[in-house]
Amino acid sequence: MGAAMRRIQAGNALTAFGIGFTVPFLYIYVAQVRGLGSMAATSAFVAFAVSALVALPLTGRVIDRRGPVPVVIGAAVAASAGALSLGLSTGIVPILLSALALGAGQAVMQPALATMIVWCSTPGTRTRAFALQFFMQNLGLGIGGLIGGQIVDESRPASFTLLFGIEAVMFLVLAGVILTVRMPHAPSIKDAVPRDESRSGGAWKRLLEHKAMVKLLVLGFVIFFACYGQFESGLAAFGTEAAGISPSTLGFALAANTGAIVVAQFVVLKLVEKRRRSRVIALVGLIWTVAWVIAGFSGLGHGSAMMAAAAFITTYALFGIGEAMLSPTLAPLVADLAPEGSVGQYNSAFALVKQMALALGPLGVPLGAGVPMLYIGVFVVVSLGIAWLALRLGTQLSAVQDKPSLLKGEAVPAVVVPAAEPERVPA
Repeated sequence: MGAAMRRIQAGNALTAFGIGFTVPFLYIYVAQVRGLGSMAATSAFVAFAVSALVALPLTGRVIDRRGPVPVVIGAAVAASAGALSLGLSTGIVPILLSALALGAGQAVMQPALATMIVWCSTPGTRTRAFALQFFMQNLGLGIGGLIGGQIVDESRPASFTLLFGIEAVMFLVLAGVILTVRMPHAPSIKDAVPRDESRSGGAWKRLLEHKAMVKLLVLGFVIFFACYGQFESGLAAFGTEAAGISPSTLGFALAANTGAIVVAQFVVLKLVEKRRRSRVIALVGLIWTVAWVIAGFSGLGHGSAMMAAAAFITTYALFGIGEAMLSPTLAPLVADLAPEGSVGQYNSAFALVKQMALALGPLGVPLGAGVPMLYIGVFVVVSLGIAWLALRLGTQLSAVQDKPSLLKGEAVPAVVVPAAEPERVPA
């Protein structure tokens, strides 16, 4: 790992550490500490989603034209201002404006940092680089949430201001670290910034004409909706309403999810990096099918409360294993599908799909709380659908795109050269 990659990964981990301080406590802060109620807290979450959906369609073009470094720095400064303002705000309007700035900054960072990782890696090393990024993110979030939980005090609003202040500082630390990064100047990476102004105008049209990428976007939406979109919404509602899971047990389940990722990430990496990506994603769909079946068992009421809790925690742990398998698979595949000069555009499109899936995730709450077994059945079918979509995607990929380990030992540029056909292979 080069110096540039080490600094990118360190900055990413520190940012996740700062975000972990505030994410678990945002609802409590707005609704209870500031006394604005549940509707105001919900509106703050909506503002996060809206800002991401507005900013991301514009982000890819800027990354490809100007490079990812200034985009990361600008996004970090905006997110820092939003976090600090959120910690000082007492009214609904300032809180919503702060949430818009913070949400937009965080959303724009994702594709920009992903593009930096792409530029500093090759198809042969990219799988491990993205696996490390995911590992560091979860480790940072977990440690930040653990420490933040010891600092926060609902009776002292200043304790929440401190948490948001720490988050703001971590974003500025990221900006400072990225300023010191020297991006590689290999021709394949330098040429990733388009010089033909006419090319950038039809970027979205070209992306939507790329059949493999469109199928990957559809698959990504289903994955994020079925997993990440349900963690703190539909699945939590199912656990508390149908399975009788206590809030503390829900906390243990979330911890089991993070723990499974941290423990399994590099063990799983050795198993997946030499296998076909489409089949790895299909296997994740099958693992999540089992997870949903186990979750359904916890809500049947046939066992003791301890058995229900153990089943629910196992569900979250299995989701974590699936996430560990996806982290070195999805993001590198997006990069390998991107034609020259469109890496930022493709990363932004994938981030946009993720945000849309997360925004729609709470649609599962009425089913999870009101018709629990139907809820489980729906997502068992959805998980099987993930496996089917993954295998269908595999038919659209070249041998190298589906199994990058075939490139081991070869000198390959970091950005895929565009081809006339939808299938794009490395030069």
